[in-house]
Amino acid sequence: MKSIAIFRHSETEGPGYFATYLARAGLPWTLVKLDQAEPVPQDATEYAGLVFMGGPMSVNDDLPWIPQVMHLIQDAVARDVPVLGHCLGGQLMSKALGGQVSRAPVKEIGWGEVQILEGSPGAAWFGADRSSFQVFQWHGETFSIPPGATHLLANRWCANQGFALGPHLALQCHIEMNEELVRSWCQTGSREIARSQSPAVQPIDDILSRLEANISALHEVADAAYARWTSALKN
Repeated sequence: MKSIAIFRHSETEGPGYFATYLARAGLPWTLVKLDQAEPVPQDATEYAGLVFMGGPMSVNDDLPWIPQVMHLIQDAVARDVPVLGHCLGGQLMSKALGGQVSRAPVKEIGWGEVQILEGSPGAAWFGADRSSFQVFQWHGETFSIPPGATHLLANRWCANQGFALGPHLALQCHIEMNEELVRSWCQTGSREIARSQSPAVQPIDDILSRLEANISALHEVADAAYARWTSALKN
């Protein structure tokens, strides 16, 4: 099988649990380090699928790799190469597919519940036995649902938490978290948390409370989403 390309936009925002899932499933992957100026591939069909992680930048920033990534996403969708986006990655997908990315009503940092929209195929992505689940959040911007895509997830603070377009899945929230990533982000982002006045930003002590149980539950959701996404990978 071809390798899955995982795009990293920041050194602290690697694939996390997604890499664990791929290793367990025996699926090959390669890391494209955009944060170290590695080139953006031009042909999506070189890979079985494309995965875009998070990052502190905005998709509206004037960065040379952003137009290249959006072109690659468009190429992948046109050729049915599955695309998966986490947070910034989901925003890149939205903008590449004709949506918009703008400032969110409030900043979200920490644990929070998202709802699967009734009548959507969200249950097929995240598990038929659940209508909502807890995820990890860290974002100050939000995406719109692009033309032709199906709105999957919402919560009280951010209406657009996820969408699907055929085999492609874009998430505003983070399902790739493991304990190491959560602790690392809390350390590097402690000043941002302390300075925030948002009602949707949790103190670090609250984020780390019951961390093992929260991560375990999140992995169950991630397993369902990743299993559906990888089922469409190109050989």
